[in-house]
Amino acid sequence: MSRPITLFTGQWADLPFEEVCRLAAEWGYDGLEIACWGDHFEVDKALADDSYVGRKLETLAKYDLKVWAVSNHLVGQAVCDHPIDERHRAILPARIWGSGDPEEVRRAAAEEMKDTARAAARLGVKTVVGFTGSPIWHTVAMFPPVPAAMVEAGYADFAERWNPILDVFDEVGVRFAHEVHPSEIAYDYHTTVRTLEAIGRREAFGLNWDPSHMVWQDLDPAGFILDFADRIYHVDCKDAKVRCGDGRRGRLSSHLPWADMRRGWDFVSTGHGDVPWEDCFRALNSIGYDGPISIEWEDAGMDRLAGAPEALEFVRRLNAITPPAAAFDAAFGGE
Repeated sequence: MSRPITLFTGQWADLPFEEVCRLAAEWGYDGLEIACWGDHFEVDKALADDSYVGRKLETLAKYDLKVWAVSNHLVGQAVCDHPIDERHRAILPARIWGSGDPEEVRRAAAEEMKDTARAAARLGVKTVVGFTGSPIWHTVAMFPPVPAAMVEAGYADFAERWNPILDVFDEVGVRFAHEVHPSEIAYDYHTTVRTLEAIGRREAFGLNWDPSHMVWQDLDPAGFILDFADRIYHVDCKDAKVRCGDGRRGRLSSHLPWADMRRGWDFVSTGHGDVPWEDCFRALNSIGYDGPISIEWEDAGMDRLAGAPEALEFVRRLNAITPPAAAFDAAFGGE
């Protein structure tokens, strides 16, 4: 199936936007999934300066690149997260952090996510990828025991904060693709079901499929695609390697830094880990997903200038897997 392959710019935000465009074009990417940090796509400027979006589109055109999605993981994380602390201050724009009062930060982040939808619409983009944060992730450790009412209140809080944001997404014709990920309101199969139920399965809210966060939780990433076929709004390709089994390396990774070999799992360049990629692409074909395949290159143990083009070649081969109907026609002459 012919689908555009893009590069997520989040791990490249230390470079100027035009330099990332130059690199991506040189490697052969079809476009970018543009991060809303660094100078890559600044939401406030996109709405305040009538020429800002035009200049971004001109730069993309200069390098024969397109854009199908923007991502605002960092701000989205703060919408309903608990606690709000110095971790958020490190990733948020100063204008969102403000005084650091947790509730003020959450409200400012919510308004910025509304503006992200508006800015995406100006850019001609139909999908915003990101995180939601979670008021109950901190209870995953299981002790002290968590009352069921506390969990229910967490989903209610998520819905209360995100429904007004999604109203704006509906108004401007843009969809939100939540990345299912530990630390979020939806981080595995059952929490994804509960999250969709909490907002009445409204169409403005879908999923960004990223298998790297699933393999180390022992989830089936291909099965996830089939289970949530109508909600796969965007695809990120990122790989992970599980290294548990020696009696020391655990799945929670012991607060060790990325690329430390004592960790129980780590991100690796696409094609070097444990994601069952062929099954996953066959599942994407089965559900008829025809959107962008975005490579989120994140391997602290490999030079990104070598890893990003290598990952592109690997994904291009996967992207050539024939969809089921076409494979049948090719084998049996369409009979």
